[in-house]
Amino acid sequence: MSQWIKKEITKKEIEDMRLKYGLDSLSASILSRRNVTEGKDILYYMEDDLRFTHSPFLFNSMEDAVDRILDAREQGEKVLIFGDRDVDGVTSTTVLYDCLSSMGIDVRYRLPSGDDAYGLSVQAIEDFEKEGGTLIITVDCGISNVQEIALAAEKGMDVIVADHHNAPETLPENAILIDPKLENSGYPFKDISGCAVAYKLVSALRFSESKWYKQEVTLLNVRPLNDASMIECIKLRNLIPVSRIDETVVPGTVSISHTRLPEYLKGQIILVWDENTIKKQLNNIFGSGIEFNFMDIRTEVSRLFPQFSDSSLLRIKDMSKIARYGNHAPTEIGGFYNIYVTYVQQSLKKENPKLASLEEKDLQLVALAALADIMPMKNENRIFVKKGLESLNSGKVRNGLKELLSRLNLLGRHITSIDLSWNVVSNLNAAGRLGQPELAAELFLAKEPSVREATADRIIALNAQRKQLSVDAWNYGIMQAQASIPNYNGKLCVVMDPRINRGVCGLLAGRLVSTYDIPAMAVTVIDDMAIGSMRSCRGFNLTAFLNNLSHLFLNFGGHNAAAGFSLKKENLPELEKQLKILSGSIELSESEKDSYEVDAELPPAYITTDIIKICDRFEPYGEENPPLLFMAKNLTVTDGIAIGKGEKQHLKLNIQAGKTRWPALFWNEGDRLHKEIEIGDRVDILFNVERNVFNGVENLQLVLKDIKRSSGDPQ
Repeated sequence: MSQWIKKEITKKEIEDMRLKYGLDSLSASILSRRNVTEGKDILYYMEDDLRFTHSPFLFNSMEDAVDRILDAREQGEKVLIFGDRDVDGVTSTTVLYDCLSSMGIDVRYRLPSGDDAYGLSVQAIEDFEKEGGTLIITVDCGISNVQEIALAAEKGMDVIVADHHNAPETLPENAILIDPKLENSGYPFKDISGCAVAYKLVSALRFSESKWYKQEVTLLNVRPLNDASMIECIKLRNLIPVSRIDETVVPGTVSISHTRLPEYLKGQIILVWDENTIKKQLNNIFGSGIEFNFMDIRTEVSRLFPQFSDSSLLRIKDMSKIARYGNHAPTEIGGFYNIYVTYVQQSLKKENPKLASLEEKDLQLVALAALADIMPMKNENRIFVKKGLESLNSGKVRNGLKELLSRLNLLGRHITSIDLSWNVVSNLNAAGRLGQPELAAELFLAKEPSVREATADRIIALNAQRKQLSVDAWNYGIMQAQASIPNYNGKLCVVMDPRINRGVCGLLAGRLVSTYDIPAMAVTVIDDMAIGSMRSCRGFNLTAFLNNLSHLFLNFGGHNAAAGFSLKKENLPELEKQLKILSGSIELSESEKDSYEVDAELPPAYITTDIIKICDRFEPYGEENPPLLFMAKNLTVTDGIAIGKGEKQHLKLNIQAGKTRWPALFWNEGDRLHKEIEIGDRVDILFNVERNVFNGVENLQLVLKDIKRSSGDPQ
């Protein structure tokens, strides 16, 4: 019997969130049950403006990377982008290649092909040396390529690593490292995809073409206190605050030379809001003999935002959306900073009208990568995927993706994150899994429509082949996997079989995790090499576990939940031996199988078609943000049949909820009809709400997760 768990929350919690963040009661209760209660987290459910994403220059090494690429352009150097074979790697490569080629840089790309190992290879470095190449940029890989990067340095090449994988204990030397998972990266959010890291690098490069690149300015404001004044200053470089001082001064009691202001403001461009008022305030504090060289930014800002022409910072601070979600009261200097950054960003788009369309094209791929690499749907990942979906659904589909969506019958439909995850990602990944990632890159980068169309057809054919290889791998591995579990202390299942295609090792491991609810490993053998993938569950950290085996591996890397490795075939017996020992120390959190966490219980009258608006607000769905799961009681089954021709039939019902009659589908549960459920029964259900498209017509339906006869009285 499955458990339906509905976390208890108080009316006060809901009311506080509703009032503070402008939420409706249902959304507030759902967020609370999902433990999303801090303003900095709620922001990403309520807002979708790119202004709320993090600046690329928060990466401590971003300016170094940008300068090195600009030098390469100036010197006419040859640049190599080296990516990975999966969707994240191909999209990362595409986004950066598009940008560098548009800048006039002599750039080419390379992806691991055939049976090539993951990551930057010695062969790629040697081949690039023969071309006279001098700069390599790795995307979605590189952070573990210590020896390869050392070789590149020996050959006089510079390397920029734009990666997002967990960093090893020993980092590459003589390289510029951009990776949010580095302890000293400076970046505030660790869980972005490799494509998002590439997009950040591209965004920084585009910013470098503006007059604001490396510009140092200081925002200055004077705020009256009871019997004193507060002089607030924030120093910015590339729009990032690098320092701040506050000076509290009683007017007429201290010389400016006895404050920190002269040294702090020396050589700075000083921006103020309402120059006349600021000058009067400073004259009152220090006397009229002091000269400040200000620029009144209010005049410039008002040209773009006329509504602010007569507004004071005191008023503007309360208008800031960012301040609403902060954990402290809004401040004047904070409002000044927010409006200045917004002004610069909008000015850039006005000066370069193509910038918005370029961002749209990029974000479609960033969204795809976030879903493909199972990035958590929180923080800025939500905005990346929202904006990508928004662009796709507006009809502005980028080349390559348009041809693929057309063949998958998704073009012109309302596309969701689930559509991308289940349909688009699986097809694109097939190219890399079967050793032809260059096909996916060609799909996005080919100029001729006929080439893109033919490539889309080939990718879909490869996916059909991949499906058969997955079936074969399951047939080879299932008995071995089941038998292996006792050998690994009941906490790990392992399959080692040379018949398994290397491209489906990860898929097999993932399916084994779903079947046995414990971590799984699938390993195949190619010539004298063993190549494996591992998938996790129940809070088990894979990279930390594989670190214990690093002495056996030629290379390894990945995330906490998914990782890959390679080793010499002769070391497989030792790997098995070590796994049997180490598996005893595996700690797994409690299994969540057969339990459901309910987001909200809905009275029948609330289950109308308007519920889709709430569901859409919580898009995009994915890792750490599953589709909303509702519970409803005492609904009436008005009709029902079992449908489908497979081994397991599906249950199709009509359910009356208040005044609305809903079609409902319960996958693989057709045998419940006339055993557990009869037409006319009152039932309690757990369900998602989804759009169903048939013959071009879109309707809403309930997708059931569980159903049982009601025990309570009708509401």
